[in-house]
Amino acid sequence: MTAIIGDNEIISSRQFHLPSERVFEAWTNPDQLARWWGPNGFTNTFHEFDLRPGGAWRYVMHGPDGVDYPNHCVFEEIVVLERIVLRHLSGHEFLVTAAFEDLDGGTKVVFRQLFMKTEEFEEAKSYCAEGNEQNLDRLEASLEQTKGRPSE
Repeated sequence: MTAIIGDNEIISSRQFHLPSERVFEAWTNPDQLARWWGPNGFTNTFHEFDLRPGGAWRYVMHGPDGVDYPNHCVFEEIVVLERIVLRHLSGHEFLVTAAFEDLDGGTKVVFRQLFMKTEEFEEAKSYCAEGNEQNLDRLEASLEQTKGRPSE
């Protein structure tokens, strides 16, 4: 699905043919998350992943161009099988909300990225909308690879 561009916000959504438990786990299990997080060609090294309100997530995204992108986020809210809210603090500051909706055995994920500063949003929206779609593509591919396997 194509991203919706709003006021300082990019909203993407995707439906997956797996139960919410599996999709939510792909967002909360750091080993799984590291495999798919980021646009095409990126890999990740996680240094800290404290999944609780106030907990830090520190990681480096390694770009396909050889550039490393350090990231620091703080989890603001975790509602199991419903929602993850985190604040991205390094570089552009934005709030990410991932909402999970049960669809009779499938799951809809709505990914919202709300920028705190309009000028940062204007700078980032041209590449973030596509990057977020690629991120969801990679999540879908990762879920397909693990389909039928027991949860990690």
